[in-house]
Amino acid sequence: MTKFNKITVFVTILAIVSNIYLYTYPSLNSEKCSWSHEYYNYDNLTPYEEYLLKLPYFGDLYKQYFLKEVDSPKNPRDIRMMAIGDPQINGNWPSTPYSKMADNFANDYFLGHIYDTMKNKLEPDYVVLMGDLLSSQWLGDSEFFNRTRRILQRSFKRPEGQSLAEMEIINKHENIDWYKYMNEFYERNNNGTFEDKDFYSFKDVYDWYGGKFIDPKTGYNTEPLFLNITGNHDIGYGDTTFQHMARWMKLYGKTNFIIEYDNDTDHPWRIVMLNSLSLEGPMLQDEFKQYTWKFIKTLEKTPYSGSSILLTHIPMYKRAGLCHDGPNFEYYKESGCHGCSPDRVGLLKSQNHLSEHVSRRVLDAVFGDGKSGIILTGHDHYGCDNYYSFINEEKGWVASKSIDSDKWIREITVRSIMGDYHGNTGIMTGHFNKDSTKWEFEYTECRFNLLHVWWGVHVSSVIAILLITIKFLFGL
Repeated sequence: MTKFNKITVFVTILAIVSNIYLYTYPSLNSEKCSWSHEYYNYDNLTPYEEYLLKLPYFGDLYKQYFLKEVDSPKNPRDIRMMAIGDPQINGNWPSTPYSKMADNFANDYFLGHIYDTMKNKLEPDYVVLMGDLLSSQWLGDSEFFNRTRRILQRSFKRPEGQSLAEMEIINKHENIDWYKYMNEFYERNNNGTFEDKDFYSFKDVYDWYGGKFIDPKTGYNTEPLFLNITGNHDIGYGDTTFQHMARWMKLYGKTNFIIEYDNDTDHPWRIVMLNSLSLEGPMLQDEFKQYTWKFIKTLEKTPYSGSSILLTHIPMYKRAGLCHDGPNFEYYKESGCHGCSPDRVGLLKSQNHLSEHVSRRVLDAVFGDGKSGIILTGHDHYGCDNYYSFINEEKGWVASKSIDSDKWIREITVRSIMGDYHGNTGIMTGHFNKDSTKWEFEYTECRFNLLHVWWGVHVSSVIAILLITIKFLFGL
């Protein structure tokens, strides 16, 4: 065998093996890359199938492609939620080097590969984008549209019917009428709309599109319900403007809302979406802070009898050492503002956690009745896992790695999906325990690998095809 043939064989085998890894990686770690509760009928398996299912990796692949979960065995149905942490989509400018442009292009499809692979494996009912979808809030509307298009068509693809309205806005490429949004905001703020719980409330929502993606036989969604959390790189901290908020609302939806499910049963539960960027300040537009606190107050005034899933970007307060990011607040100063408007001096520039006082108000408002629940946040790219135990009225909710009281809530900070953080996907399962009559929530992290690995697989595939083509054409 010639040296060229040896190289061709080696590169071809490398390409085949790496592609198998690329498209089946969740099965290498099936325990952390699956729902905590699964429902398969194993009664009629052959001895060969039973043996195969016990094998690591191969058993998970067989289960995924050749077995189906029994039809609606979960009564009530489990809550299956896939969480995507801080993708931070970058953009290209005239000064951007070609290497960076290529990297941005590849990153879109790297994220898309992870999402498609996990969605096909898990078939989630909910997908939550944990905020910081974009890498910077200081974009013109045109670039905001461009990056949103990439999110919808490359990274976190949806069927055409789920993005028609958004794509119509994007294709027009007209600046969002933020002045109209501002006037409507002031009108609602003044007439009491923001103090009415009905403004924030939805019931039993599985599809935002009039039932187009609901199975008429089961009543369940055939495509996941997307929930978009506002991040600081999407709308800003204290420097949030009406322009930021108007375009976010137009393309990604409300910033504060509640969806209640199964209220007429013994297993009610709800999703609480909270814009934590507008809880503290000082803010350029203090009206946003007033609006968010009116939402908190509606939660305080209307206790809920079921369990709650709180979705927000900024984690709750915790002492230093429990997570990669410790408590920290920064404010704009005259020095180092780099040409920014003097109006921003003194405004909130960044924060790692909510303050201790604000965290308690949020926890009391959402979980004060002591029912079970879970918090999913973003922001800290490394991810974290803590429990908030209610110690007493004086100490309130205290974070630690253990459960320290009968009244507690788990907070998961979802690790980023970015390549530098190994392409992580968060998997949250809510299961109703009929014996205790409580919802129980489990969470795992399923990691893919670095972006370099994605590049390596595709480069090796291209080289293998090129070498095989040369061999075929020239008879080497």
